[in-house]
Amino acid sequence: MILSRTLLRRHSVLPGFDLALGFALLYLSLIVLIPLSAAFLKTFTMTWPAFWDAVSSPRVVASYRLTFGASFAAAGLNAVFGLVVAWVLVRYDFPFKRLIDALVDLPFALPTAVAGIALTAIYAGNGWIGQFLPFKVSFTPLGVFVALVFIGVPFVVRTVQPVLEDVNRELEEAAATLGASRWQTFTKVILPIVLPALLTGFALAFARALGEYGSVIFIAGNMPMVSEITPLLIITKLEQYDYAGATAIAVVMLVISFVLLLVINSLQTWARKRQGGV
Repeated sequence: MILSRTLLRRHSVLPGFDLALGFALLYLSLIVLIPLSAAFLKTFTMTWPAFWDAVSSPRVVASYRLTFGASFAAAGLNAVFGLVVAWVLVRYDFPFKRLIDALVDLPFALPTAVAGIALTAIYAGNGWIGQFLPFKVSFTPLGVFVALVFIGVPFVVRTVQPVLEDVNRELEEAAATLGASRWQTFTKVILPIVLPALLTGFALAFARALGEYGSVIFIAGNMPMVSEITPLLIITKLEQYDYAGATAIAVVMLVISFVLLLVINSLQTWARKRQGGV
C-alpha cells in the first residue's frame, strides 16, 4: 500500500497539491482578485455622499433597470428555447443537423461588434425583418433584449445538451407504461434531471448578458434614460476621466450581480440535492 502511494505521487501528471494550489491562487489573484480589489479601492476614495450621487442618479438607475431587466428576461427566454433546441438536437435526426448544431456556437465565434451591426441592419425599419414588423426594434430597449438573446443562446444549449444525451429513455417508457401523459413525463421525469443544468445555463447566459457591450451599443440607440446600458455609462464616465464614478457604478453592478448569481447557484444546489434525494 505504501509503495503504491509512493509510485502514484512519483508518476502523477499534475504537480503536488501545495504547488498546484499556489499556482491557482496566483493565477486567480492576477486575473480576478487584484483588478476587482483595484475597483473597490478606487471607489473607497469617494465620500459617501459623492458615491451615492454617482450610483443613484436617475440616468444611472435607468441604466440599471434596463441592463438587469433585459439580461434577466433574455436569460429566461434562452432557458426555455435553449432547452427546446437542445432537445431537438439530441432526440431527432434531420437533414443539416450538423450545420444547425454548428450554428448554435456562432455567437461564440462572431465578434460582438459584427453581431451588433448585423442585428441592427436586420431589425432596422428598412431591414430584412424590421420592415415587416408592426413595431420598432432597432434603437429601442427591445433591440437590447434581442442582442442579449442572441449572445446567450449557446450557454443554455451547450449546458443542457450533454445532460439530455445521458437521460435514460427507459425512464420515459416506464412513465408511459404507467399511464403518464407526455406533459407529465416531461415535468415529472425529464425536467427534474435537466433542471440543475438548465439553471447553470441560465446563470451563464445572465452573467454574459450583464457585461455585454459590443453587440448592444449598435442596436440600442444609446439614448439616456431610454436605451442606455450600464456598461456604456461606465465607458462614458471613463472617457470623461471620472474614474471614481465609473468604478462606483461598476462596484454596484458587481455586488448586485454577485447576489443574483448566488441566489441562482443556491437554487441549482437545491435542485441537485432534490434530484439526488429522489
